[in-house]
Amino acid sequence: MRFLFLGTGTSAGVPMIGCACTVCTSSDPRDRRLRTAAAVLFEDRAGTQRVILLDAGPDLREQALRSGLPRCDAIFFTHNHADHTFGLDEVRRFNAVQKSAIEVYADDHTMDHLHRVYQHIFDKDRNINDSFVATLIPFRIPQDAIDEATPTVLHGIRFTPIPLLHGKLPILGWRIEADGDQPEGSPFPLAYCTDVSAVPPRAWPRLRGLRTLVLDCLRHRHHPTHLTVEQAVNIASEVGAERTYFVHMAHDLPHAQTQASLPEGMFLAHDELVLGG
Repeated sequence: MRFLFLGTGTSAGVPMIGCACTVCTSSDPRDRRLRTAAAVLFEDRAGTQRVILLDAGPDLREQALRSGLPRCDAIFFTHNHADHTFGLDEVRRFNAVQKSAIEVYADDHTMDHLHRVYQHIFDKDRNINDSFVATLIPFRIPQDAIDEATPTVLHGIRFTPIPLLHGKLPILGWRIEADGDQPEGSPFPLAYCTDVSAVPPRAWPRLRGLRTLVLDCLRHRHHPTHLTVEQAVNIASEVGAERTYFVHMAHDLPHAQTQASLPEGMFLAHDELVLGG
């Protein structure tokens, strides 16, 4: 089991259009950040290679080509914002390559958004032309499953929803682990918590016993819907995972300088970083 950071940047990406700051013009490849997304790569019990995406942002095509993703078996969404959903149309190419449908998991709010934005996919029969669109199988994560921490088990991997807050918007993080004993030396159990401004009390039990925490960390200055560096470090310290990787960084955070200031066991993630395997 491996965990791949497809992108680690905020909604504008880094470098930002029209910006000549030191981070946007940096020669350090770790300062180039596509929109935040990730993938879980593993071999199932039958020996089939599997790829499960966490979100599908507008950089998905570039991320898939850059990382050489061979397939997509499913997508688990965190929330409905454009920088996490506006690449869904790209997965039609995976349909063609693997000759199978792709399962999509989301809460009601996000699934309603996907159906509204991607009517040409979910209501294909209404299209004027019989065009090439993605073939998806939608699965709604019901509220009682979120409340009761009911996992979805897919190809031997368990995905448990984590209720989080992104400003006033309730969103999902995902606790990811093997459905059984965790592989020795793997980064799992791992909690993927992007676009976070607060962790509700009921979420904390789902953040215990982690080997890896992936957590939102926008910038030093306050933001109403994201964690600052200080807030992210405090939450990571409370969670107590073996290692924490921060994501969704703006151009305010130069990689090398910020990394040097972080406590032991905490790291700025960067695009194409692979954990495990």
